[in-house]
Amino acid sequence: MTSGPLSLRVLTANIHKGFDMLQRRFMLPQLREAIRMVGADMVFLQEVTGAHRGHARRHPAWPPVPQYEFLADSLWPQYAYGRNAVYPEGHHGNAVLSMLPIVRHENHDVSIAGHENRGLLHCVLALPGRAGCLHAVCVHLGLQEAHRRRQLDLLCAHLRERIPSSEAVVVAGDFNDWRAAGHRRLRDCGLLEVFEERRGRLARSFPARWPLLPLDRIYVRGLAIAEATVHSAAPWSRLSDHATLSARLVLAGAAA
Repeated sequence: MTSGPLSLRVLTANIHKGFDMLQRRFMLPQLREAIRMVGADMVFLQEVTGAHRGHARRHPAWPPVPQYEFLADSLWPQYAYGRNAVYPEGHHGNAVLSMLPIVRHENHDVSIAGHENRGLLHCVLALPGRAGCLHAVCVHLGLQEAHRRRQLDLLCAHLRERIPSSEAVVVAGDFNDWRAAGHRRLRDCGLLEVFEERRGRLARSFPARWPLLPLDRIYVRGLAIAEATVHSAAPWSRLSDHATLSARLVLAGAAA
């Protein structure tokens, strides 16, 4: 039996630990409502707070559950969290929310010794009624270009060694690659960037109110790109320091 094409909407957002651009206002409840309106099947989140005792005491709207669980609520039944940074008050990292079943997930350490911890959160998603899996990799790379080069090499090695070439992949997140110096490395390892393919250039996503720098990306392999959208107008411009990106992707029919 052969299934028809499968349309998937994906979204990526650096949520700034739930605070606005200037870290003055706690915006997580408003961010949840905005993300829900997009109707994404998969959500890639960076700078997600798993726990923070100080913020929980200071902000009445702070949720009693981890931020990724609060954002998933009743809409995304599947979620995974990769803890990267740990400190006395709590921890934060990357998360993936999914409408599709998450078969397994792993957080791969790509930290550079002596600097902020970073990870690649790799989720393997089942495709009901279809053979094979869909792979989602949530990324938040370092601030220094030399560190990003090493981390991109590790990402490409991971794609080559851990994901079958016949299976579709979405790699999304905050690449901190403001000069696009690492973009060619990702193309060389078989990934296409959705905004470059649809609009001819990478999306400008930072800072959220006046997007100038292309820090956030959505890369794919084995998927067609139907739409690519930057969410930077109100209310998005007030919810974080990064604009949010989304795309509609199409997986071709496959034998079950």
